[in-house]
Amino acid sequence: MACDLSTGRTVPCKDVVGGIKAVYFSNYGDLGAITYDVTNTDAIDSFGGTPDAYQYDVKGNSSFTQNVNSSRENGTTFYEQVLELTFTKLDKASHKELKLMAYGRPHVFVEDYNGNIFVMGLLHGAEVTGGTIVTGAAMGDLSGYTLTLTAQEQVPANFIDNTLSGAGVSVSATQINP
Repeated sequence: MACDLSTGRTVPCKDVVGGIKAVYFSNYGDLGAITYDVTNTDAIDSFGGTPDAYQYDVKGNSSFTQNVNSSRENGTTFYEQVLELTFTKLDKASHKELKLMAYGRPHVFVEDYNGNIFVMGLLHGAEVTGGTIVTGAAMGDLSGYTLTLTAQEQVPANFIDNTLSGAGVSVSATQINP
């Protein structure tokens, strides 16, 4: 049977940290053919297209969660990928780009502080499903943006085996500098 388990898992070392270092957005459909690792199909070696990715640095208050949705009654399993982002400081250029992001359905590369890079919305893209544009009320409050992106895929977000450039993704040097 194809769904039989094949290995166990020991308690790992306590050598990891939480948090997202950066996210990279690529326009939907630009990834091209996907080449998976020969021995591990949960990892991607490269993309056949020539995707550009736009880097957004984040610091704290951002998270990536994958929810397992499985129904014995329906015989289905899928993974809901949820990315919660906080961008500080309101500015015209960010306003424009985040509006375009909400209109589109980008692929998202999520880089954590452990050196892992995941692909969110690999096949179906990610949708902006909520967020805020907020000035804050008190001097110490957030003046910026919060965004929630959601994707539904048949498998958990794949790891990238290489760096983004090693996988064939061109990371744009142009960034908003508010």
